[in-house]
Amino acid sequence: MLKKIRTRFAPSPTGYLHVGGLRTALYAYLLAKQHQGTFLLRIEDTDRERYVSDGINNILTSLAWAGINPDEGVRLENNTIVNSGPAGSYIQSERLSIYKKYAEKLIEQGHAYYCFCTPERLARVREERQANKLPPGYDGLCATLSESEVKEKLSHNTHSVIRLKMPEHGETKWNDLIRGEVIFKNDDVDDQVLIKSDGYPTYHLAVVVDDHEMNISHVIRGEEWISSTPKHLMLYHYFGWEPPHFAHLPLLLNSDKSKLSKRQGDVAVLDYKAKGYLPDALLNFVAFLGWNPGNENEIFSLEQLITSFSLDKVGKSGAVFNIEKLDWYNREYLKKLHPEELVDYILAYLPNELQTKEHDREFLLRLAPLLLERIHKGADLAQMFEQGELTYYFQEPTYPKELLLWKNTKATREGYMETAERLQHVIKLINEAPASNDSEAVKAIIFPYAEKEGRGEILWPLRVALSGKEKSPDPFTLASLFGKHETIKRIEFAVALLSS
Repeated sequence: MLKKIRTRFAPSPTGYLHVGGLRTALYAYLLAKQHQGTFLLRIEDTDRERYVSDGINNILTSLAWAGINPDEGVRLENNTIVNSGPAGSYIQSERLSIYKKYAEKLIEQGHAYYCFCTPERLARVREERQANKLPPGYDGLCATLSESEVKEKLSHNTHSVIRLKMPEHGETKWNDLIRGEVIFKNDDVDDQVLIKSDGYPTYHLAVVVDDHEMNISHVIRGEEWISSTPKHLMLYHYFGWEPPHFAHLPLLLNSDKSKLSKRQGDVAVLDYKAKGYLPDALLNFVAFLGWNPGNENEIFSLEQLITSFSLDKVGKSGAVFNIEKLDWYNREYLKKLHPEELVDYILAYLPNELQTKEHDREFLLRLAPLLLERIHKGADLAQMFEQGELTYYFQEPTYPKELLLWKNTKATREGYMETAERLQHVIKLINEAPASNDSEAVKAIIFPYAEKEGRGEILWPLRVALSGKEKSPDPFTLASLFGKHETIKRIEFAVALLSS
């Protein structure tokens, strides 16, 4: 009978949730949901030196925003951190007595030992091993101490840790669900610290104990943990437990093929939220960082990912984090928004001084498709407003009157008056026609006159009068956007400027 699938995401709150962590969580979530299994979240907070006080909240907030909600463990409910499930606490710092019990059991069985080496001696060992071109690690000195020597040192409260006793011979191997058979020689594997001198377990002991006690069937994690897996499998062997299936994901890479890291830009999930990436777009993009569905389809909802995902279609080689592709995804998902949702999205990125009132939503509903043609994310919108590129949509533009002149018109009084007269005729045409927000209807009013007098001579000053820019949407689109009253008001300002 197939064991019920239980997966977990077990981040360490030593920082904020990285997009690589989001991918791990997503894959674990998809595998569990695809098989009607359970996805749980555990907090591995045993690294107290690097602990970040708001790290847990950031992790949970990031996952909730992305729509990845655990069935069990630590989660957000009504903005409150909840820690519950059949395993008791899912926060490792609250499970110290459990790890101590198992570590002592390993010592009793001869599979672990107390180590009393000082930091200075450990540094010398590292240097010597490096000089002799040996793998980094501990030399096993304290494994040779007699029982009486150990008791004496413990009675004097000598600084100590507990180390795993790896076999000196043989090999450890497993069938990785992504990489196939992986083999390590046991004598190349370090006698790993299991319990630190502060009483906290290392990742290696805690992860094995917790995955066993929480009945995890599949462990999905980054490839940086491959070299630790022999230690974990040895612990499963010593305890007499059945190990879970392992799947080690490929690295995430920058475009230069270096490892994606916090030092090279924003990689925290909430950084992308702040820039205006939609959660569905980010999830869709992240899903493809290593996985390929085997067809041409690139747009997958979370429900479709659950149906389509499989670990056997996850590659071994590193996946390049292509920000241009993420931008493409985000724009595709912005196009899917309901018009009212798109207006709310745009409002979030308007400068305070341009925030419009609720009754201006009709204008924003007409404007939104124009803005969407120029952006991939909200941060693009904010940047264009900051640079003054879009302000004319909300405020009457200012510009030098020379800009109103078409290239064949001289900057003389006659040239200015001639341009002013043409714009006055455009005002007359617009006044005589019914009001319309249809750009084609506006074009039908103005274009015959432009054909007669010269397109540039009419349409150029009209564009500048409406936008104050050399480049903007065409004047018919702008006139239909602004409406009859605002359009005439802006053209009248241009006529007055030309006449001054």
